[in-house]
Amino acid sequence: MLSLSFTARSGVRVSPSISARDMAPKPPSTGLFVGLNKGHVVTKKELPSRPSDRKGKTSKRVHFVRNLIREVAGFAPYEKRITELLKVGKDKRALKVAKRKLGTHKRAKKKREEMSNVLRKMRAGGAGDKKK
Repeated sequence: MLSLSFTARSGVRVSPSISARDMAPKPPSTGLFVGLNKGHVVTKKELPSRPSDRKGKTSKRVHFVRNLIREVAGFAPYEKRITELLKVGKDKRALKVAKRKLGTHKRAKKKREEMSNVLRKMRAGGAGDKKK
């Protein structure tokens, strides 16, 4: 995730919001103070895991509750419309509907993917029942 900002003088400036997981692994230091891999040779310290590392991960209980609510309440009208559009092969239109309702392109893509997975599961489940 690289973010660019434009300045009047220098043109393009890269902001330091690049996370460690986005970058390639750094080769080991050579011990020399010049060159590509310059720097003192050190052993990496193993740090214990922090609670902030778990941020964004849904717990088993939350996952169970969300699935239960989805099972009881069903789909919202716009979600039903998206599934209908996906059934007839109008993926782009489904994305546009989702984007209009959810606000961002990223959320819309995620919702379209979720709805296509639901359709896939329904077809897989329905195909098994028809054979019997």
